[in-house]
Parts: sequence; C-alpha cells; structure tokens
Amino acid sequence: MADEQKLKRIACEVIDEFSPQLKILSRDIWNHPELCYEEKYAHQRITGFLQERGFHVERSYKLDTAFRAQPEGGSGSGGPNVAVLCEYDALPEIGHACGHNLIATVGVAASLGIQAALQSPDFQGKGRLTVVGTPAEEAGGGKIDLINSGAFADVDVAMMAHPALFNLEKPHALAMTEIKISYHGKASHASSYPWNGVNALDAAVQCYTNISHLRQQMKPTWRTHGVITNGGAKPNIIPELAELLYYIRAPTDTELAVLKEKVIGCMEGAATATGCKVSYEFDPKPYSSLVSSDVMAALYVDNGREVGIRPERDPERVRKAGGSTDMGNVSHLVPSIHPNFYIGTTASPHSRDFAQQTKTEEAENYSLAVAKALAMTGIDLLLKPQLVQQARHSLREALDAEKAAA
Repeated sequence: MADEQKLKRIACEVIDEFSPQLKILSRDIWNHPELCYEEKYAHQRITGFLQERGFHVERSYKLDTAFRAQPEGGSGSGGPNVAVLCEYDALPEIGHACGHNLIATVGVAASLGIQAALQSPDFQGKGRLTVVGTPAEEAGGGKIDLINSGAFADVDVAMMAHPALFNLEKPHALAMTEIKISYHGKASHASSYPWNGVNALDAAVQCYTNISHLRQQMKPTWRTHGVITNGGAKPNIIPELAELLYYIRAPTDTELAVLKEKVIGCMEGAATATGCKVSYEFDPKPYSSLVSSDVMAALYVDNGREVGIRPERDPERVRKAGGSTDMGNVSHLVPSIHPNFYIGTTASPHSRDFAQQTKTEEAENYSLAVAKALAMTGIDLLLKPQLVQQARHSLREALDAEKAAA
C-alpha cells in the first residue's frame, strides 16, 4: 500500500528530526537516576517533552510518577488503541544499568512517529495512540498497580523495547515472585548456656541448603536465588531471628506455582529440623511470564529490517532464559511485544559497564532505530485492525495452552 509506506516514511522522518532532542532526553534521565516510585524528575521531564510536542498529558495518572499522554485532537472514533509504554526507574547504586533511560526514549520517539502518521492527511484508518509512563519496573510492579487501577482497560495492544546484548523479537522473561522468610528461635549465651537457645541462623542455613539441594530436581528453566539478610547480632548470642530473601522464577505462571510449593516444603522442613518457627511472605504482586504476540513480533521484525535491525537467530541466544518484568503481566492482559535490542556492548545488564554504555551515542542510535520499527509496527496495527483481532485470538490460545499443560 502506497499510503502505508508513506505514513511509515513520515514516522521515521519525524524521529530523525527530533533525534537531537531525544538524545538529550535520554541523557537527562541517565544523569538523574531515581528508584522505583520516586521517578519525579523523569516523570516531569518526559511529560513536559510530550506536552511541548502536541500531546495531551495526564500527569500522576493512577500513580504519583505514572502518566498517560495522547495526541492533541485525537484521531477519530473507533479503531484499536495502541499503547506505547515507557519505563524510567533506575537501580540502587549503579543507576541506569538496565537502560531504562533508553526505554523511555524509545517509547517517546516511537510515539512521535505514530502521532505524525495519525495526523497526516494520508492516514485513512481509525484508531488511537496512548503513551503510558510506567514507573517501578525494578521489583516494584508499577505496571501491576496500573493494571489493577484500570489503566489498561481501553488498551488493545501494548509495546515497548528493552536494551540488551542482542536483538530478539520474542525474548524469554520468566514468571517471578519474591519471598521474605523469617525464622524465629530463642536467644541464649552461645558459650555458657547454648542448650537453652534455639538457633534461628541454623534454620536459615538449613533453608538455604534445602533450596540448593532442590535444584537437582528442578527443571533447567527454573531459577531460585537468595541471600541471608539477617544472620544474628553477635557470635556470642544464639540468633533468635534470621531472615532470607529469595526470588524464584519459572517460564510460566503455572510452573511458578509448582516451584512455589516445593520451596515452601524446603522452608518448613528447615523449621522442623531446627525447632524454630518459620513465617514467610510472598510478594503480593508477582511478575507473570512474558507472552509475546506472534503477530506483532512478525510485524516488528519486518519493519526492523527496513531500518537495519537484524534479528538474532543463534539458537542458544533465542532459547536463553532472561530475567523478569512486569510487562509480562500486561502481556497476559492484551497482545504485547517487548523486544530486546542490541546497544553495542557485551557487558551484562545490571552492571556498571552496561550503565556506562546506555549513555553513549552508539546506544542512542540503536534505540532510535528500534523506535522507528515500533512506530511502523503501530502504524500497521492502526491501518489493519484485523491484525489486532488475530493477535487477541492468538493470546487467548497461548494462555489456554498454558492452563491445559498444568
């Protein structure tokens, strides 16, 4: 379709036009790292950027540091509502070592491209664009809060992209929950009257050992990793309280539920063996697995090739299990994509070296190419709403298949 190609060209040209300002935006966010739910600078900076460029912005939308933005004037009634998501929180001590400054920039740039297409006289379709600022991805579950508050009630499809070591249109993101574990014993002098004590640290160590032994019977795709956060006060006091913090992960929500029961057995067994009492608390906002839309991913790959993005085809990398994201929860609600993209480094995410790379012009250039691919994908969905229906049907099938495999 000639009009389709023209609209995509308009989107890419607009992203090129704003690229200097977009790079400044990315570095401003990088220079002001903020932890989850505290992203006040990023919130104001991004919303101001969008407002200055013709978006109607709702600041503090549902959450203090979340936002929703839509092009001024809209684009007519009916048609799908395409949501582009931004993340912008940082990590403790090491700043933007997950590259959320780039994620925000990709989302803003893609939205500028889609906005230009929607407002072009050549746009003959129907539909809407919504930019959603989603705080607290780093273990805060900001998107889950937004889901629970109804922020995605009128969204038909959602997309964002994440910096990584290679390009992958359908990365694996595992379902995850956090567990806070406490063992309660009895304090006593560790030398004079040890028999009067009940050692909570022994229980914590036994719990750690039990979970480590469980790995022999775990599926290769399951993950358990934890630390002892409190092991007692002094060596001459038998610890009356010891605490651990664990993350457990699995490829699907269903498998995570199975792993969860196995870990509970490990925790309770340690209490029985040592005479301690145990209490544990699972995160009330567990992250779901990422279910990438085949329909949307295929569009992203095709559009990405037009701007030089080469999809990863190394089978080891394609199969590699990744971390976890609250975008997984969104992907269980509406058809979604969350592609990974190369930024010019072999340093692993959540490292200081990766953080340094996320403020380079090289990484910014890769990010803007990804923004073009997302913008063109959004245009495809707006012009061909039947693709949205196909994506919805595919998502229902994927979730039904997961339940059937339980």
